[in-house]
Amino acid sequence: MREMIAGGELDYVTGDYLAELTMLILARDRAKSPDRGYAKTFLTQVEESLGLALERGVKIVANAGGLNPAGLAAAVRTLAERLGLAVNVAHVEGDDLIGRAGELGFGSVLSANAYLGAWGIVDCLNAGADVVVTGRVTDASVIVGPAAAHFGWQRDDYDALAGAIAAGHVIECGVQATGGNFAFFTEIPDLLHPGFPLAEIAADGSSVITKHAGTGGLVSTDTVTAQLLYEVGDARYANPDATLRLDSLSLSQDGPDRVRISGVRGEPPPPTLKVSLNSIGGFRNSATFVLTGLDIEAKADLLRRQLDAAVTVKPAELEWTLVRTDHPDADTEETASALLRCVVRDPDPANVGRRFSSAAVELALASYPGFTTTAPPGEGQVYGVFTPGYVDAADVPHVAVHADGTRTDIAPASETLPLEPVAEPSPPEPFTAAATRRVPLGTIAGARSGDKGGNANVGVWVRTDDQWRWLAHTMTVEKLRELLPETAELAVTRTLLPNLRAVNFVIEGILGQGVAHQARFDPQAKGLGEWLRSRHIDIPEELL
Repeated sequence: MREMIAGGELDYVTGDYLAELTMLILARDRAKSPDRGYAKTFLTQVEESLGLALERGVKIVANAGGLNPAGLAAAVRTLAERLGLAVNVAHVEGDDLIGRAGELGFGSVLSANAYLGAWGIVDCLNAGADVVVTGRVTDASVIVGPAAAHFGWQRDDYDALAGAIAAGHVIECGVQATGGNFAFFTEIPDLLHPGFPLAEIAADGSSVITKHAGTGGLVSTDTVTAQLLYEVGDARYANPDATLRLDSLSLSQDGPDRVRISGVRGEPPPPTLKVSLNSIGGFRNSATFVLTGLDIEAKADLLRRQLDAAVTVKPAELEWTLVRTDHPDADTEETASALLRCVVRDPDPANVGRRFSSAAVELALASYPGFTTTAPPGEGQVYGVFTPGYVDAADVPHVAVHADGTRTDIAPASETLPLEPVAEPSPPEPFTAAATRRVPLGTIAGARSGDKGGNANVGVWVRTDDQWRWLAHTMTVEKLRELLPETAELAVTRTLLPNLRAVNFVIEGILGQGVAHQARFDPQAKGLGEWLRSRHIDIPEELL
């Protein structure tokens, strides 16, 4: 935060602190004490930055309030008083629906938070707030709010609002927009210390994504494309204030480390708000066995049968995964070894605790040759389950609470538009070539993947029009299932985004019940796109 405020001209510094997993962590924190439930790291950053922000007239807007925005606002005031600073701190609340979970049909959950929009932030800023903290607003709302307040946008300025949503979606994950986690990472200068992105937003909602001068990393149409494809669904990207049409925007290089986002169209928001629901799923434990050398499959089979017989009280879930990291005739023991992982889950901690751990350990002298584990099995640990819910926007309070305690109720959107799939555009003319070469898809294509609850998305893009003509016809749902066999039995949808030369896939259920469920060894699907890029495919030689 201090780097951004000190590094160059800035009107607002914003931050998104609330990943789906974070909400579960904060819910468990609040369960220990009602005074907790917000992101304490925010206070550390504010302590370093608040004096400089006030001196330079930079306002701070963040959703770090989590499940306790009022508590965080009070903590910021206490901090400012200790620092001898006069500061106007406001907060936004109403998203926390835990007290009404039963009434709203969400069942027994640990947390239930609706994704609010930007207008509570707008009200706080218009009333003179220097710092605005919120609970669960959408990631982009902390950017949309300052822009709407600055330009005086109205609630039906959908194109402008959608433009700010696009800018917010690009910068919400920090240096992912300046080269972090980027498919073509070897092209990025100075990834040791990449600069954070900033958005210069104009009155019409168009924007330029850039970064402070002299910082590392890169802002290019490719780095911005990668972030636009991150954790999205179809061509409609819904927010509580407007729905962004991802298929409308265009990107252009506007100078070194400057990318312009233009042509954005927006629509009225949907009539419902998404709700983040977290609950305790039960208890889990795991053991990872190292299988070295010959007969890997037979060793794995023996251990499975032995452990199954030794665990007399079967847990509700027992999953085995054999990871063939071994190589024939390997010159190190590590590269001669495969990993066999066993994960157990059960509502009763006794069924996945010592009962499971002891059964695994007691096989140590009676199983396959070379028996060893990566770590001793321990006690069962609690795990969470994320579930998305939906509620009529009119049923959710949205309240701006000002520094003097006055409260402003924010009305829900008066105009809404239910979400419907967008008709797929006609693909471009296919690219045909006589000669092809079998190489990794990532030779020409970038990808970015991520989680949305139990689903995952993989966005794939290319850099030239001819490559796009090939990609649009080649990367079908059937081809994705062929390249990623783990998706073969899952529902997959595809969206073409011609302006980005991109195709986006949403894979349903591949992450089980969300990141805390740990259904895969990559529980947030962050590496799914890189797996896809590594698969070999026939590409026309002219495109290489």
